Amino acid sequence: MTDIRHPPHAFLTTREAAKVLGISTRTAQLWVEKGFLEAWKTEGGHRRISRTSVEHMLAGKLPCPSPKETLTPKKYDQTGNLKVLIAEDDITLLKLYTTAINSWKLPLEIITGKNGIEALVQIGRHAPSILIIDLCMPGMDGIQLIRSMSASDWASGMDILVVTGIDRSEINALGGLPGGIRIFPKPVPFDELHSIIYEALEQHIAG
Repeated sequence: MTDIRHPPHAFLTTREAAKVLGISTRTAQLWVEKGFLEAWKTEGGHRRISRTSVEHMLAGKLPCPSPKETLTPKKYDQTGNLKVLIAEDDITLLKLYTTAINSWKLPLEIITGKNGIEALVQIGRHAPSILIIDLCMPGMDGIQLIRSMSASDWASGMDILVVTGIDRSEINALGGLPGGIRIFPKPVPFDELHSIIYEALEQHIAG
């Protein structure tokens, strides 16, 4: 039976709201629990989120909460920022990466490298949680770096995101990449990277 107070078109499921906002389902649940999104429960106990509140957040009429606001403050460690390593030989693009990611105002430590060798050194120094890497770089390229990492377990647990100008057929012709690595075509998909990094940050803060 339809609740006349909330007609079907007026609400979204948690999964639907998460997809529209570009966040994880768990983040959507937390935003509801913290009161950032208007929601109610059906008689069967299922959460329904106001479509209007989702649209207002997308339009900037409602603030998009940061992980610090979303998660329990006691679990937030200002000194334990998530480390993101960006390996890219195009200096202009590398600057675009850092400018865009810093504009998100998230508790991140951005580390950079201009080729596979520099990235390897930075991984050894900082043990980043996320590696964003180009494939075509001078010296040790991205494919060589990823293969060297996959041959050992010293970088296990690192989330590797490939952002490249070559297509999958060319990658396969070069021998391919290990499974589980997400590949994105250039231009840089900043919206998707934001969603991935935000979700990783939640897990990092939650410990």
